[in-house]
Amino acid sequence: MLLPIGDVPNPKTTPYVNWLLIGINIAVFLAVTLPLSVARPDLNDPALLEYLKLLGARGSWPAPLIYEHISAYDLVVFKYGFRPAEFSLLSMFTAMFLHAGWMHLAGNMLFLWIYGDNVEHRLGHVNYLIAYLGAGLAATLFFGLFVPDSQIPMLGASGAISGVLGFYFLWFPHNRVKVFVFLFPLIMTTFLIPARIVLGVYLIIDNLLPFMMTTAEGSGVAHGAHIGGFLAGLGMALAIDRLPGLQRVKASASGGSRKRPGSLNIVTDIVRSMDRNDMAHASTRFAELDSSSQRGQFSTADIVAIGEYLLASGAADKALTVFRRLIADRPGDRGLDRAYLGAGRALLHADGSETSAWHYFLAAIDLAQTPEIAEDARRYMRMIESESGAGG
Repeated sequence: MLLPIGDVPNPKTTPYVNWLLIGINIAVFLAVTLPLSVARPDLNDPALLEYLKLLGARGSWPAPLIYEHISAYDLVVFKYGFRPAEFSLLSMFTAMFLHAGWMHLAGNMLFLWIYGDNVEHRLGHVNYLIAYLGAGLAATLFFGLFVPDSQIPMLGASGAISGVLGFYFLWFPHNRVKVFVFLFPLIMTTFLIPARIVLGVYLIIDNLLPFMMTTAEGSGVAHGAHIGGFLAGLGMALAIDRLPGLQRVKASASGGSRKRPGSLNIVTDIVRSMDRNDMAHASTRFAELDSSSQRGQFSTADIVAIGEYLLASGAADKALTVFRRLIADRPGDRGLDRAYLGAGRALLHADGSETSAWHYFLAAIDLAQTPEIAEDARRYMRMIESESGAGG
């Protein structure tokens, strides 16, 4: 299982609209979906008869048997979910705030929480709300183009959220997404993966290929809505970038972020420096981070790479600081074998530190993820033994 759980860097502005959208979706689920999912439908509701007729037309089950298996929430979805065959502007909006279950809601809100704050920071609060709703409408229309006669309701925030992903894909190419990899019992860890790779997999593997291989009604997932929303977000982002009348939306937000001297600019600068392999600048900027929370926005492998660059550049003291802080910040991390090895190598450059280096090499052997790491540690231990023997 691969599950996105966060991204870096993050803006320091407060994403009020993003939080509001998440809150509304959760509130609707708690106040409407949960109680009505266990309630019986009202026999006097005129939508019930229409619902039963449509289901009867799609199968051979008698109406009484169908009635025994539906809930009051099924009728809410039937009335306020978007049905292409019964076009309604109202249902295009209401469908964005209805969800089929806990997993449906949780997945959508997780994606909105991860990606929405960056896009809101760039667009501004009001423009972000307009873009979110606009992408949701575009996603719904795109979905309806392929099943214009469908009476099956489409619901969920995923079309609008896919629009947010389209904005993110274009505007934040250097960001990285923290992905939890769960392949029990072999791998249980997190990796920082370039955002465009993660979003490309979402668009192509998770949506475009299933959309091409199945009909829109044959799947429980509205892949067409996801694709339409993503394209809408991408198109709006391109328009803002290229149309003179819209460029001020991006310019004003970007100007505000440049004036903010917080950790966002440092983290972004380091990420981009490493992307273009400018390790000298990345290592200099990394030394300016003064808290574990700031350093926590980088993967273990990236921090090790900075330490190894410093070590290769002759800055053993600075490299040792990087490795020691990494070890202190992330006890138990599977990638610390290289950090212990690097710390031991850095200590070899300091007089009288052979014993400390020896213990770091021992830890590297204990944690080694590859035979090469263990062999390198043993080689340095043999070097210490040889020099100690010569001195005695």
